[in-house]
Amino acid sequence: MTDLTLVIDDDPSFNAILVRTLERRGLPTRGALTATEALQLASETRPTRIILDLNLAGASGLALIPELLAIEPACRIVILTGYASITTAVDAVKLGAVQYLAKPVEIEAILAAFADTGPDFALPPPDAPLSVDRLEWEHIQRVLNEHDGNISATARALKMHRRTLQRKLAKRPVRD
Repeated sequence: MTDLTLVIDDDPSFNAILVRTLERRGLPTRGALTATEALQLASETRPTRIILDLNLAGASGLALIPELLAIEPACRIVILTGYASITTAVDAVKLGAVQYLAKPVEIEAILAAFADTGPDFALPPPDAPLSVDRLEWEHIQRVLNEHDGNISATARALKMHRRTLQRKLAKRPVRD
């Protein structure tokens, strides 16, 4: 295992910027744009840290977590996503990710996530319950995950028209 960070994100600009930023911080870093490239790089370099985008060209980055951990069990994986949901956060942690961060994210938050040794159970519960819109978003994400990202199957399960579901998924999640 080398002291290397692997950035896996299908957005070439974001990937390059993140790689450059981490290297400026003194962390040797490589970037991968696809799952295949990521697995090959991970096998060759055995990274200590991995930054993984949740959505890789329409496929779920969650599926990569077990494969990456099989290559290097001691690596620490941080998930980044533009569409955060509680369901996918829980799934990511269950699969072995150490942290789940919503984009846009500061580099300090990513570095802190790698340094974090575990969850802070001393945090107080939120003051207000989730809004109805946020609860709907979370429920859709849970059902979508149960159907492995299949929009048509999810729409049938939710008794919703597929186009309506697609419109809801195209929107950013509702902030609390």
